Amino acid sequence: MSRIGKLPIEIPKGVKISYTDSNLQVVGPKGTLSRTIMPGVSIEVTENSVSVSRDNDAIKSRSAHGLTRTLINNMVTGVTKGFETALEINGVGYRAELKGDVLNLSLGYSHPINFQLPKGITVEVDKMTKILVKGVDKELVGQTAAKIRDFRGPEPYKGKGVKYADETILRKAGKTGKK
Repeated sequence: MSRIGKLPIEIPKGVKISYTDSNLQVVGPKGTLSRTIMPGVSIEVTENSVSVSRDNDAIKSRSAHGLTRTLINNMVTGVTKGFETALEINGVGYRAELKGDVLNLSLGYSHPINFQLPKGITVEVDKMTKILVKGVDKELVGQTAAKIRDFRGPEPYKGKGVKYADETILRKAGKTGKK
Protein backbone atom coordinates (compact mmCIF):
# COMPACT_ATOMS: atom_id res chain seq x y z
CA MET A 1 0.00 0.00 0.00
CA SER A 2 1.26 3.46 -0.87
CA ARG A 3 2.35 5.42 2.17
CA ILE A 4 1.22 8.67 0.60
CA GLY A 5 -1.90 7.28 -1.07
CA LYS A 6 -3.44 5.81 2.07
CA LEU A 7 -3.45 9.14 3.97
CA PRO A 8 -6.87 10.82 4.03
CA ILE A 9 -7.21 14.40 2.76
CA GLU A 10 -8.92 16.77 5.20
CA ILE A 11 -11.50 19.06 3.61
CA PRO A 12 -11.29 22.59 5.07
CA LYS A 13 -14.37 24.71 5.72
CA GLY A 14 -15.68 26.45 2.61
CA VAL A 15 -14.46 23.73 0.22
CA LYS A 16 -16.92 21.50 -1.64
CA ILE A 17 -15.81 18.36 -3.48
CA SER A 18 -17.99 16.48 -5.95
CA TYR A 19 -17.02 13.25 -7.71
CA THR A 20 -19.05 11.86 -10.63
CA ASP A 21 -18.06 9.55 -13.48
CA SER A 22 -14.28 9.79 -12.89
CA ASN A 23 -14.48 13.60 -12.83
CA LEU A 24 -13.50 15.36 -9.58
CA GLN A 25 -14.44 18.99 -9.00
CA VAL A 26 -13.13 21.08 -6.09
CA VAL A 27 -14.78 24.45 -5.33
CA GLY A 28 -13.30 26.82 -2.77
CA PRO A 29 -12.97 30.50 -1.90
CA LYS A 30 -10.20 31.15 -4.48
CA GLY A 31 -11.74 29.31 -7.42
CA THR A 32 -12.78 26.03 -9.00
CA LEU A 33 -10.60 23.17 -10.24
CA SER A 34 -11.60 19.95 -11.97
CA ARG A 35 -9.65 16.88 -13.04
CA THR A 36 -10.35 13.54 -14.65
CA ILE A 37 -9.27 10.71 -12.35
CA MET A 38 -7.25 7.84 -13.84
CA PRO A 39 -8.80 4.38 -14.06
CA GLY A 40 -7.72 1.85 -11.44
CA VAL A 41 -8.19 4.29 -8.55
CA SER A 42 -11.34 4.78 -6.45
CA ILE A 43 -12.23 7.92 -4.52
CA GLU A 44 -14.52 8.10 -1.53
CA VAL A 45 -15.74 11.54 -0.48
CA THR A 46 -17.12 11.83 3.05
CA GLU A 47 -18.31 14.89 4.93
CA ASN A 48 -14.88 16.14 6.02
CA SER A 49 -12.30 13.98 4.21
CA VAL A 50 -11.40 12.32 0.91
CA SER A 51 -9.90 8.83 0.71
CA VAL A 52 -8.12 7.34 -2.27
CA SER A 53 -7.82 3.59 -2.80
CA ARG A 54 -6.76 1.41 -5.69
CA ASP A 55 -8.96 -1.18 -7.33
CA ASN A 56 -6.29 -3.86 -7.79
CA ASP A 57 -2.54 -4.43 -7.47
CA ALA A 58 -1.69 -3.86 -11.12
CA ILE A 59 1.38 -1.73 -11.76
CA LYS A 60 -0.66 1.12 -13.29
CA SER A 61 -3.03 1.20 -10.30
CA ARG A 62 -0.19 1.14 -7.81
CA SER A 63 1.64 3.99 -9.53
CA ALA A 64 -1.54 6.08 -9.85
CA HIS A 65 -2.53 5.65 -6.18
CA GLY A 66 -0.10 8.09 -4.54
CA LEU A 67 -0.15 10.43 -7.52
CA THR A 68 -3.94 10.77 -7.44
CA ARG A 69 -3.93 11.53 -3.72
CA THR A 70 -1.24 14.21 -4.20
CA LEU A 71 -3.09 15.80 -7.13
CA ILE A 72 -6.32 15.99 -5.09
CA ASN A 73 -4.43 17.45 -2.13
CA ASN A 74 -2.89 20.10 -4.42
CA MET A 75 -6.36 20.95 -5.73
CA VAL A 76 -7.69 21.44 -2.18
CA THR A 77 -4.65 23.54 -1.22
CA GLY A 78 -4.96 25.61 -4.39
CA VAL A 79 -8.60 26.62 -3.88
CA THR A 80 -7.94 27.53 -0.23
CA LYS A 81 -4.45 29.12 -0.18
CA GLY A 82 -3.28 29.26 -3.79
CA PHE A 83 0.23 28.76 -5.15
CA GLU A 84 2.96 31.20 -6.11
CA THR A 85 6.41 31.07 -7.69
CA ALA A 86 8.93 33.91 -7.57
CA LEU A 87 11.32 34.73 -10.42
CA GLU A 88 14.23 37.19 -10.52
CA ILE A 89 15.70 38.97 -13.53
CA ASN A 90 19.45 39.72 -13.53
CA GLY A 91 21.28 41.70 -16.20
CA VAL A 92 21.86 45.23 -17.40
CA GLY A 93 18.76 46.50 -19.19
CA TYR A 94 16.76 43.34 -18.42
CA ARG A 95 13.31 44.23 -17.15
CA ALA A 96 9.69 43.18 -17.03
CA GLU A 97 6.45 45.10 -16.94
CA LEU A 98 2.82 44.06 -16.88
CA LYS A 99 0.33 45.54 -19.34
CA GLY A 100 -3.10 44.06 -18.65
CA ASP A 101 -2.74 40.31 -19.07
CA VAL A 102 0.45 40.56 -21.17
CA LEU A 103 3.89 40.36 -19.56
CA ASN A 104 6.36 42.51 -21.52
CA LEU A 105 9.95 41.28 -21.10
CA SER A 106 13.15 43.01 -22.27
CA LEU A 107 15.85 40.36 -21.98
CA GLY A 108 18.68 41.59 -24.20
CA TYR A 109 17.22 40.50 -27.52
CA SER A 110 16.65 42.92 -30.41
CA HIS A 111 12.92 42.79 -29.72
CA PRO A 112 10.72 42.79 -26.61
CA ILE A 113 8.96 39.56 -25.65
CA ASN A 114 5.21 39.82 -25.12
CA PHE A 115 4.00 36.82 -23.11
CA GLN A 116 0.23 36.29 -22.96
CA LEU A 117 -0.69 35.02 -19.48
CA PRO A 118 -2.91 31.93 -19.38
CA LYS A 119 -6.37 32.09 -17.80
CA GLY A 120 -6.27 31.62 -14.04
CA ILE A 121 -2.75 33.08 -13.65
CA THR A 122 -1.95 36.49 -12.20
CA VAL A 123 1.47 38.10 -12.21
CA GLU A 124 2.91 40.83 -10.00
CA VAL A 125 6.03 42.73 -11.10
CA ASP A 126 8.07 44.45 -8.39
CA LYS A 127 10.84 46.94 -9.31
CA MET A 128 10.90 45.57 -12.88
CA THR A 129 13.23 42.70 -11.82
CA LYS A 130 11.06 40.53 -9.57
CA ILE A 131 8.11 38.55 -10.96
CA LEU A 132 5.58 36.72 -8.78
CA VAL A 133 3.40 34.16 -10.60
CA LYS A 134 0.18 33.28 -8.70
CA GLY A 135 -2.73 30.95 -9.28
CA VAL A 136 -4.87 28.14 -7.88
CA ASP A 137 -3.57 25.37 -10.18
CA LYS A 138 -0.09 24.26 -9.04
CA GLU A 139 0.69 22.65 -12.38
CA LEU A 140 -0.23 25.78 -14.36
CA VAL A 141 1.71 28.11 -12.02
CA GLY A 142 4.85 26.01 -12.38
CA GLN A 143 4.46 25.66 -16.13
CA THR A 144 3.97 29.43 -16.59
CA ALA A 145 7.01 30.22 -14.44
CA ALA A 146 9.08 27.71 -16.44
CA LYS A 147 7.98 29.29 -19.75
CA ILE A 148 8.99 32.75 -18.52
CA ARG A 149 12.35 31.38 -17.35
CA ASP A 150 12.93 29.68 -20.73
CA PHE A 151 12.92 33.02 -22.58
CA ARG A 152 16.40 33.69 -21.17
CA GLY A 153 17.68 31.11 -18.71
CA PRO A 154 20.52 32.11 -16.39
CA GLU A 155 23.98 31.79 -17.88
CA PRO A 156 26.85 30.41 -15.78
CA TYR A 157 29.46 33.17 -16.26
CA LYS A 158 27.76 36.34 -15.05
CA GLY A 159 24.39 34.91 -13.93
CA LYS A 160 22.42 37.07 -16.38
CA GLY A 161 18.91 35.93 -17.26
CA VAL A 162 15.68 34.85 -15.55
CA LYS A 163 15.97 32.50 -12.58
CA TYR A 164 13.79 31.18 -9.79
CA ALA A 165 14.17 33.20 -6.58
CA ASP A 166 15.42 30.19 -4.59
CA GLU A 167 17.65 28.85 -7.38
CA THR A 168 21.44 28.97 -7.06
CA ILE A 169 23.44 29.27 -10.26
CA LEU A 170 26.69 27.31 -10.45
CA ARG A 171 29.17 29.92 -11.63
CA LYS A 172 32.10 29.17 -13.92
CA ALA A 173 35.40 30.97 -14.02
CA GLY A 174 35.96 32.96 -17.20
CA LYS A 175 39.01 32.86 -19.40
CA THR A 176 42.24 33.96 -17.79
CA GLY A 177 44.80 36.10 -19.54
CA LYS A 178 48.27 34.87 -20.52
CA LYS A 179 50.97 35.73 -17.99
